[in-house]
Amino acid sequence: MNTLEQYSRADFLRPFRKSRLRRLIAVAPLCAALGACGVAPGMRMHQPATIPLESGKTPDSNVQLQVPITDINLALIARLNQSERDAQPSWSDLTATPGAYSVGPGDVLQVTVWDHPELAAALGAQSMTGTRTADAPAGFVVDQDGTLQFPYVGRMHVAGLQTQQIQAQLTKVLAKTFQDPQVTVRMASFRAKQVFIEGEVHTPGSQPINDIPMTLYDAVSRAGGFDSSADQSRVVLVRGGVQRELDLTEMTAKGMSPSRIILKDGDLLRVPARDESGVFVMGEVNKPVTALPMRSGKLTLSDALSQAGSLSNTTADAAQLYVIRGNTTSVPEVFHLDASSPVAMVLANQFDLQPKDIVYVDGNGLVRFSRVLSLLLPAINAGLTAAIVTK
Repeated sequence: MNTLEQYSRADFLRPFRKSRLRRLIAVAPLCAALGACGVAPGMRMHQPATIPLESGKTPDSNVQLQVPITDINLALIARLNQSERDAQPSWSDLTATPGAYSVGPGDVLQVTVWDHPELAAALGAQSMTGTRTADAPAGFVVDQDGTLQFPYVGRMHVAGLQTQQIQAQLTKVLAKTFQDPQVTVRMASFRAKQVFIEGEVHTPGSQPINDIPMTLYDAVSRAGGFDSSADQSRVVLVRGGVQRELDLTEMTAKGMSPSRIILKDGDLLRVPARDESGVFVMGEVNKPVTALPMRSGKLTLSDALSQAGSLSNTTADAAQLYVIRGNTTSVPEVFHLDASSPVAMVLANQFDLQPKDIVYVDGNGLVRFSRVLSLLLPAINAGLTAAIVTK
């Protein structure tokens, strides 16, 4: 073949090669978009889920924990409910009735010796004007060392004694000075023992304990009652440095009255707010929100979805609904619900959520493709522009 024939063939094939190049430039971004659907940006749940535990210098050195994904069904709900019932502690030690009130430092006693008005002057006079709430009323104050100062008796240790015991001791000592003294001892003010109430009550603060045992409801009632934002299912009682959680709603449902719980000196009662036990609802929902428990303290999966405005009709994949739990357990847990059928809401209405749970709704395939396309659209436009310019 001579040089003229070679030149003619190359010249003849050049337009076809340019056309093929233009087609490749135009189609390449589309192929990349379709191929990228499997690695669409955003969060997706895989089976099993993996959680990094320790970061290393290289990706291969990362230590990961595999968390199995458990399907939500009737058997799982029954097992979780049974575990919750088995974990309920006994409150028998909180219902023990204490003995009679014993006098302590700071208490004020009113001591009367009949037919001896001169001893009444020892009580002291209290002005009715400018009296402060913290001021002690007229009477004999028990000192910090637990002693009582009384005329003709001197100092007498009374801390830990009941009023009738103090009366008997005073009568015995005064009999040395007076003939057949008639002595009456009563409490003028209870100031030695108190409990502390904080949190979602109308008037938090300290409440004194008197000769009538103070129940949990008595303390809340003196504090003005529960606030509308109070979570009665997670009331915390701190006694002796030990924290105990009281579910008043569950106790009432089981027939045990919380009014039987007796508070002791130094107890701290904390009523948390419901927003401290919120659940995070995110993903393809109409309104991502922190769902709050009901007034009873309970929050089901259907309640949380309702507060989030339900699943998005256009973007949600109802078959990929997950609950991620890792706040109250040492090992994280992931639960999956196929909510593509409305019947699945029966399971969602029986599945109780725990504080700080995460409810996540995955997106459907069309949404992932749309997101990839929106990211690659500039590259596609650039490829088409290059093809047009080349032509």
